[in-house]
Amino acid sequence: MLETALKGNRTYWVWLGILALIIGAGFVVYLQQFKIGLGITGMSRDVSWGFYIAQFTFLVGVAAGGVMIVLPYYLHDYKAFGKITILGEFLAVSAISMCLMFIIADLGQPMRALNVILHPTPRSMLFYDMIVLNGYLFLNIFVGWIVLQCERNSVPPPKWIKPFIYISIPFAFGIHTVTAYLYCGLPGRHFWLTAILAPRFLSSAFAAGPAFLILLCFILRKFTSFDAGEKAIQTVSKIVTYAIIANVFFFGCEVFVAMYSGIPGHVVHLKYLFVDGILAPWMWTSMALMLLAILLLLYPPTRRNESVLIVACILVFAGTWIDKGLGMISGGFVPNPLHQMNEYAPTGMELMITLAVWAAGFFILTVLYKMAVTVKEETA
Repeated sequence: MLETALKGNRTYWVWLGILALIIGAGFVVYLQQFKIGLGITGMSRDVSWGFYIAQFTFLVGVAAGGVMIVLPYYLHDYKAFGKITILGEFLAVSAISMCLMFIIADLGQPMRALNVILHPTPRSMLFYDMIVLNGYLFLNIFVGWIVLQCERNSVPPPKWIKPFIYISIPFAFGIHTVTAYLYCGLPGRHFWLTAILAPRFLSSAFAAGPAFLILLCFILRKFTSFDAGEKAIQTVSKIVTYAIIANVFFFGCEVFVAMYSGIPGHVVHLKYLFVDGILAPWMWTSMALMLLAILLLLYPPTRRNESVLIVACILVFAGTWIDKGLGMISGGFVPNPLHQMNEYAPTGMELMITLAVWAAGFFILTVLYKMAVTVKEETA
């Protein structure tokens, strides 16, 4: 099926060319980081995780969101998701690929990644994060490829593939749960020291991932003959609605517990995010975007309007990206355990490398979707 990715119209090749240029520019900047070190970033002694890990945290959620398509189709035989299941699996492949690239970028020296394999430490959450991330990536590549190949050959998927499909579902929950445990297992960081962090991660994942998938379905409809179907899109939009409501509710619970109890270690982080820090405008914007999205999605007539639905999905994606891609990491590191403020902002080089990783992810996604759409057009 790889040959289908080598055939495309002018728009397809121009888009891949633009992505390749961004990747190349970012790789040149990365060579500077490889030579000089993480000193080119805005990170410091107090803020040892920055924009790279922030993107990793958000994209793990985008990858995990694909399970909301896989689970109803394979476990409950929900036929409406038949066309878009492969899209969810390939979106997970792209998102996990970006996650791994951001981890490599954050390590400074890529060879350090081998320490997790050469010197495994089962007591460390990083060890389990390595297992679930790579396991989920392999499962989605393997399952997606086999199922798409069978669809192209007009034969049903083999029965032996079903155990791999079922295993991928707990892996989807695991990648976000283990990532949350990476943070809430650090006792010196009160902002993350909460049992509800994993549910918060999962709720935002099940909002952002499906919302992005809806946007991709509309993009595919515009530029190809592929149509996911109104029923599938509307069902996914309901999942997004409930998930974003849960995400905002969980965050409200965090705010209540911190502010009502008045525990300084928890209050200081929220005050930094919404009052004192440079991220305050961003965080208020994030809350406004998510609340507005809830209003648009909760009312059925507006949710069924495709133009409004597109806007709502953009609001969900942007709001959760700010919340998890900016506030989650900086909010936990600034202020430090001594309540001292050491502000963090990504540098230009850091942003360029980040943009290149996103471009690489979209390059992978474009190629995978090109194969999937071509097969579905052939079988149609």
